[in-house]
Amino acid sequence: MANKKKKTEQGDENLVAVEDALSKTEQFIEDNKNVLLYSVIGIAVLVLAVMGYQRYIAMPNERQAQEEMFMAEQYFEKDSLDRALHGDGSYMGFLDIIDEYGNTKSGNLAHYYAGVSFLKLEQYDQAIEHLKKFNSEDEMVKPMALGNIANAYMEKGELEESAKYYKKAAEASENDFTSAEHLFRLGLTYEMLDNYKEALDTYKTINKEYPKSPVSENIEKYIARAQAKIS
Repeated sequence: MANKKKKTEQGDENLVAVEDALSKTEQFIEDNKNVLLYSVIGIAVLVLAVMGYQRYIAMPNERQAQEEMFMAEQYFEKDSLDRALHGDGSYMGFLDIIDEYGNTKSGNLAHYYAGVSFLKLEQYDQAIEHLKKFNSEDEMVKPMALGNIANAYMEKGELEESAKYYKKAAEASENDFTSAEHLFRLGLTYEMLDNYKEALDTYKTINKEYPKSPVSENIEKYIARAQAKIS
């Protein structure tokens, strides 16, 4: 009987506590209803603004950028790189697209095209600048962009930077094509730096992890050469 009474009293206390909490909440809402109302309105306005931006600005800009990119890509494929970069007077080049539509997917892709174009034109600083601004998580495109940065540093004679980016390119996506190719170039760069131990380890990685890759066909020769240099 005593236990039942005790439980009843505890239940009453809990009910009082809940009611008290509800009262405090109601009072808080009453005291701050204007602030809460404006907060809700503010959030609604923000959501509508984002939706409006996407529908009326971002999407039309993306479509326009894609249309402008078409001709620049055609010039790029034909190795007409000056027109690809700067346009032909009627259509934009990649640099114009970056300036005008830099926040779009096409603007981002234009950085890649511009970087490769400058690399082909032997303007290595500009190539590096644009390739570093390009963002992609694609398993093929990302390693190629990083590899081209490494190529540009190699052409500049900056071997340490070149090795760093060949390594990044190899690690960006593990596959028999891009990984093995960039590891092979990394090994050669290590040899140019007289770092034959790292070169040997890199060649052994190709032999072990990418035996089906094209570069693995003659990799034993490079392993032997690095071992001979170490000896």
